[in-house]
Amino acid sequence: MDKPAPLLTPVLLVGCFIIMISFAIRASFGVFQIPIAEEFGWARAEFSLAIAIQNLAWGIGQPLFGAFAEKLGDRMAIVLGAMMYSAGLVLSAVSETPFAMQAWEVLVGFGIAGTGFGVILAVVGRASSDENRSMSLAIATAAGSAGQVFGAPLAESLLGVMSWQAVFFAFAVAIVAMLAALPLMRAPAASRAELQESMGDILGRAFRDPSFTLIFLGFFSCGYQLAFITAHFPAFVTELCSPIVAGGVLSSMGIGSTSALGAVAISLIGLFNIIGTLTAGWLGKRFTRKYLLAGIYLGRTVAAAAFILLPITPTSVLVFSAVMGALWLATVPLTSGLIAHLYGLRYMGTLYGIVFLSHQIGGFLGVWLGGRMYDAYGDYTAVWWFGVGVGAFSALVHLPVREHRDTPPHPPGPQPA
Repeated sequence: MDKPAPLLTPVLLVGCFIIMISFAIRASFGVFQIPIAEEFGWARAEFSLAIAIQNLAWGIGQPLFGAFAEKLGDRMAIVLGAMMYSAGLVLSAVSETPFAMQAWEVLVGFGIAGTGFGVILAVVGRASSDENRSMSLAIATAAGSAGQVFGAPLAESLLGVMSWQAVFFAFAVAIVAMLAALPLMRAPAASRAELQESMGDILGRAFRDPSFTLIFLGFFSCGYQLAFITAHFPAFVTELCSPIVAGGVLSSMGIGSTSALGAVAISLIGLFNIIGTLTAGWLGKRFTRKYLLAGIYLGRTVAAAAFILLPITPTSVLVFSAVMGALWLATVPLTSGLIAHLYGLRYMGTLYGIVFLSHQIGGFLGVWLGGRMYDAYGDYTAVWWFGVGVGAFSALVHLPVREHRDTPPHPPGPQPA
């Protein structure tokens, strides 16, 4: 009897480590909204646009890094991404104009693409057995949430003892240092059957498939909601949440201001997302993925609508963060697993990268509109309700997605009898 393939492998562990560091830093950018705006006297839209450009560059870079990894090697793609990430952080730290900050965030966005889900999940997917793949993808995705747990609070703590520029420099060093673990990341080569189909064949088959289009469209709201909350929720909580009661539970835990609560909210989202993402991976092996995705988007829609309709208190902030966290990145192992199931593993990084571009277009709009609408109206209400609407759209658009895999045509040459 064959011994079951192990779930935890060096590839999975190193992939988790890289995603955790990359996403810890990415998730902290919302904490810098107010300090940077106050130092330079910028409108809220200026740094919001920088984060929005970062999200868009991340989306554009994802299929490019996916293709680069599949042609020239996963580790080369990760090294290139880390170098761009680190350089973008350093150059952002010395920026003194909105244009400079926005320009250098392109490098940060491309760096996240090279060290994030598209490249790492493709490597983890190839290195996992069929029975472990869904859970492996969930664990790698949950590692991003683990980074989010400590990223925003760490940034908030560092800002208490150093300037935001020094924090950016420290983060740049951390990105380069994580490459020390990269030699342990060795994924198996593609199978002979997978090598028989070219990238053009797979892309053509995906682009002709209505299900691929529906998955692409549905991922838009995920990016919109996540990027808007990551970039604006700390400021939203700081300004709109009712005061924390002196001597209460939060105050006794050292959370004495709504600013601290905003950072903790991002951390709490990440904490609960570890549970939600692992649960999604477990469910994805047992139930129809498209219905799970529709349910996640519906849950987000209901949670966001209820939160904005009710009074915003420390309790409602914590409850919303926990609920949204459980649904936060639960879409990623299901979406990436569905793409791998439908189109195979050979070009999963490129195909997921293309779908992820829709995610990041949504992310760009969520972050940018958040800043613009805040400057125009003094609050985030309109942007929030737009997120509720696109969430409902994504819940509906996943229902017609097919889940059976078509058998690709035989390659040219002698055919089996």
